[in-house]
Amino acid sequence: MNTQPSKQLISPSQSFPFPEEGKAEIFPVGDIRTEAGGVVWDARIAVQRWGELRRDTDGSTNIILVEHALTGDSDAVNWWNGLIGPGLSLDTDRYCVMCTNALGGCSGTTGPSSPHPDGRPWGSRFPALSIRDLVTAERQLLDVLGISKVTAVVGGSMGGARTLEWILMHPERVGAAAILAVSARASAWQIGIQSAQISAITNDPEWLNGEYHSTSGYPRQGLAAARRIAHLTYRGEQEIDERFGTDAQDGENPLGVFRDPGQRFAVQSYLDHQARKLVERFDAGSYVVLTEALNRHDIGRGRGGLNKALSEIQVPTLVAGVDTDILYPYHQQEHISRNVGNLLGMAKIVSPVGHDAFLTETRQVARVFRRFLLLATGANPA
Repeated sequence: MNTQPSKQLISPSQSFPFPEEGKAEIFPVGDIRTEAGGVVWDARIAVQRWGELRRDTDGSTNIILVEHALTGDSDAVNWWNGLIGPGLSLDTDRYCVMCTNALGGCSGTTGPSSPHPDGRPWGSRFPALSIRDLVTAERQLLDVLGISKVTAVVGGSMGGARTLEWILMHPERVGAAAILAVSARASAWQIGIQSAQISAITNDPEWLNGEYHSTSGYPRQGLAAARRIAHLTYRGEQEIDERFGTDAQDGENPLGVFRDPGQRFAVQSYLDHQARKLVERFDAGSYVVLTEALNRHDIGRGRGGLNKALSEIQVPTLVAGVDTDILYPYHQQEHISRNVGNLLGMAKIVSPVGHDAFLTETRQVARVFRRFLLLATGANPA
């Protein structure tokens, strides 16, 4: 464990101006002590917001805190396009919608590629994180921004896991929660598929035990392989087969005498494209850290088991899932809904797309959020 003394950039009572609308800003949040006993010294969290902040006399606010998925960032208007804005389901005329980049990320928030206090990249010295650690970092950000309570926390996939931990760790600070496309704990299948992705990265010769940030190398082949594996779990089998079937990529022939990696089926070309896009924008170290956090996701740990933890949730909670989700099957959301202590409702997103439908089925997700906010706040939909 790194025992370097903290510089203590902030004091518990220190606060900062609220971020400008639409602008990604980075705030120091102090040291973050992890659930497992590590420390992220002098952490910084990136955040964006849309809509004006309003506070009530009791300290509550009109903030809707949006939680991103594994490779997301604070620019929620971009990756949840069509849901956030004036008159939309997350209405910025009524609410202040805020999104942070998770601890361990690579879009402004402190992660493995960030400078350690000694000036070199964190690299392999960056501690393993749990979902609870991501929430702790976000709570410390709200503290320095002077935010004591939000109207709601909403998120899907890893964002749904963070939302679950928010309402268990800090229920007094959340008015309501919407949890999409996630489970109450990582299943053995999820841990297995996610560990395979981690192995693809860490077995890349250019991983260098996580110290590649200080070299000219980069484990791009490993990260690309991890993304190909992951993307197949994000989409539905039906959708993939209807789009590509056994078609060859244009101008290529995968049925030659010998196997040739340059001669691909159309679906291989599609997965290669998705892999290239991620390699260009995301850090491999962050991918490993955040995937490991998903492996450690278990709301029942230290709380008497899953059902006991769920039963103790008193924050009004809406649960939604996707009928064709391979990664987080719908029965996992049904399990949450059957056991959560204060259920607002259950919603099913019907789509051939699979897990990613919570990002792509804008009209259905918009209806889910409008219903959620009506039930949670009594406010008529825009």
